[in-house]
Amino acid sequence: MDKTLVIGSTGNLGREVVDGLVAAGAATRALSRRQEVPDEGVERGPGGVEGVVGDLRDPAMLEAALTGVRSVFLVWPFLTAEHAPAVLDAIGRHARRVVYVSSSGVDRTAGRQTDPIRQLHADMEELIEKSDAEWTVLRADTFASNARGWAAQIRAGDVVRGPDSAATAVIDERDIAAVAVRALTEDGHGGATYVLTGPQVLSRAEQVRAIGDAVGRPLRFEAVPPDIARERMLADGRPPALVDALLAGAGARPASELVTTTVEDITGAPARTFTRWAADRVDVFR
Repeated sequence: MDKTLVIGSTGNLGREVVDGLVAAGAATRALSRRQEVPDEGVERGPGGVEGVVGDLRDPAMLEAALTGVRSVFLVWPFLTAEHAPAVLDAIGRHARRVVYVSSSGVDRTAGRQTDPIRQLHADMEELIEKSDAEWTVLRADTFASNARGWAAQIRAGDVVRGPDSAATAVIDERDIAAVAVRALTEDGHGGATYVLTGPQVLSRAEQVRAIGDAVGRPLRFEAVPPDIARERMLADGRPPALVDALLAGAGARPASELVTTTVEDITGAPARTFTRWAADRVDVFR
């Protein structure tokens, strides 16, 4: 049976895609990166998922992971597209279909994007569209799972401090995964670019209040200047290049009231609210 390879399978979104594929009865292979490759090369995961060890910077390992694969779910983990041509060439030699997770902020009519992360996604989209595989691009709005980054502050007190950003229609990663599973397993999505949002535009302050409602105590968001936010993010151990890219993205995000019905149009179920996401993830914040 042809398999679906999930690249980024250990992330918040990738785990949901794996679960959705298993629920749909699709033969699934989950790619993860390890510091050391086990001698046997292949591990068996829960639910019959085949686990493979691989690194997108190592073509030989990727070739092995792609053997017998028909569809690929791709989350790009780097801040540049440097390794992407080789990865997409390998995917094109093996797989018929690739589903890529991009950003709702990408504007391909612009000469340059407003920040490094959106520029990366625009570059990746262009490369994917030129590849040999049938492609589908999922331009997702802000992931609800990004709020997990506030968990330590919430467990320690009642104030979340961080850089502010324009309000956005935050989307539950489970809804992105549900659309991805359809695109990976069904025909009719080739050449499509889907913009995926949650049902409501929310500020960071409103997200924090919703988490407070879920955990049963009042929480508030306190915006801090970018230089202070940078110091704290670096102190948490994040790479400087990633910190700079995240702060640039937060600062450059324009105000938007964009809300789409794409999740419901494709899956038949409305996109989940952030309130529901918070209630379902309450243990993360306690």
